[in-house]
Amino acid sequence: MEESLKHTVKRQLRRLVTERPFQVAAASAAALVLATGASALAAGSDEAPASAQTSASVAELRGDTAASRGQARAVAVAPSSAAPSSAAPSSAAPSNSPAAKAAANPDVTKKPKPPKSKVLDYNYEAQTTFWNCGPAAVRNALSATGIERTQDELAGPLGADEFGTDSAKDTTRVLNSIVKGNPYRTRMIPGTATPAHMDQLQADVVKAITDERAVVVNIAGSATDTAGGWHSFPGGHYIAVVGYKDEGRLVRIADSASPAVPSYWMTTIDLANWASTRGYSA
Repeated sequence: MEESLKHTVKRQLRRLVTERPFQVAAASAAALVLATGASALAAGSDEAPASAQTSASVAELRGDTAASRGQARAVAVAPSSAAPSSAAPSSAAPSNSPAAKAAANPDVTKKPKPPKSKVLDYNYEAQTTFWNCGPAAVRNALSATGIERTQDELAGPLGADEFGTDSAKDTTRVLNSIVKGNPYRTRMIPGTATPAHMDQLQADVVKAITDERAVVVNIAGSATDTAGGWHSFPGGHYIAVVGYKDEGRLVRIADSASPAVPSYWMTTIDLANWASTRGYSA
């Protein structure tokens, strides 16, 4: 039997020159195991059979074969058996509410609501000539902004003469040349005043007074104030609106026509009708 094993070992060694490197290593191991096994058998050893040891040794030596590398790749891409994550779901989309917007952008502040009533501090002056109502109204309006000008200083820029001041566009132009920021805009009321014109006048008065600016209105015809006073200017006239109450439904008028009646209250509806075919600077 020993001669037969030696013959087998020699045959394995002759194959070494034709095998690939990993096969050479496996064959060498096999030859070694066979030789060891022969010795064990000759000695009557109780160790495991040589074929079992050979299989184990060859498997260990061939651990870098293509098959084992493929198995490693399979393990790497195999899905994880770990339990699904219990992390909390992502929060819902941001709210578009004003409070959420303010929280997201603290620089954005909500504009305060205008007061229900407000009257500006102003320095009243009656007109110095019968045609000087335009400069007088602009002068009274500027005093509510803290700016002092004389009627004579304003007459030239307004183009005022014995025929008066031409248009609300002139008062807007001069007011913007003096008041910082060019805040004034001309609103014309061609023909009869409509509810839309009345609403616009109310909104414009509230905004201007809230911004500490008086409004100058070019009126024509007659109107009655809230106290029953009658005011008539068939050829046209200019007045200053220096305040409001009841959220702009009533307006405070500074009238340069007569120092005996320097101011009075009038509904915004009546003032809009009074300004029909004319306009105002607000």
